[in-house]
Amino acid sequence: MASSSSFLLLAALLALVSWQATASDPSPLQDFCVADMNSPVRVNGFVCKNPMEVNADDFFKAANLDKPRVTNKVGSNVTLINVMQIAGLNTLGISITRIDYAPLGQNPPHTHPRATEILTVLEGTLYVGFVTSNQPAPNKNKFLSKLLNKGDVFVFPVGLIHFQFNPNPHKPAVAIAALSSQNPGAITIANAVFGSDPQISDDVLAKAFQVEKNTIDWLQAQFWENNHN
Repeated sequence: MASSSSFLLLAALLALVSWQATASDPSPLQDFCVADMNSPVRVNGFVCKNPMEVNADDFFKAANLDKPRVTNKVGSNVTLINVMQIAGLNTLGISITRIDYAPLGQNPPHTHPRATEILTVLEGTLYVGFVTSNQPAPNKNKFLSKLLNKGDVFVFPVGLIHFQFNPNPHKPAVAIAALSSQNPGAITIANAVFGSDPQISDDVLAKAFQVEKNTIDWLQAQFWENNHN
């Protein structure tokens, strides 16, 4: 009986460990697996390029991340360097982004479905925050926020809605962020809800947001610009 219980406990622990191991990008089984963008084979990620054909340029991009970017109408510009820009990132589980913020600009509420983000402020000041997932009643979605200055670091857990806002009306801000996926993805909440193609039914959204349908119709008629490059 004791040995049977021990076996079940061991099996449960192994299942938990294996689940954690597959909860993010898979670990590489060799030194590298440079993405072969021309392969017709479709896998979760990209097929490996022949290692004999790999060269240093597969791990390099002249990204000019030291240069400022033009911001859009929400006052930000996100320049992401992922596996689509550097093929050598395939299977390595990491990417990087530069974010430029105009005065009073923001990187609006969004999520990264496949990555945790760690952000460093290079210039200026940022007000940042994230919201926790739905909790059982009577708890609510908890909002955690912080005012960051130059050199400060903040972490946004994987999948949670988060944002950054430049509260300075006169000076821009710049941040660099690392993300724990070769392809973290981004879902900007307003764009996804009100700017989807085809549109979500205004009956559904009016009920969800508890507003009149004409309010939803007005929101859906706006131009939802993407600030990710």
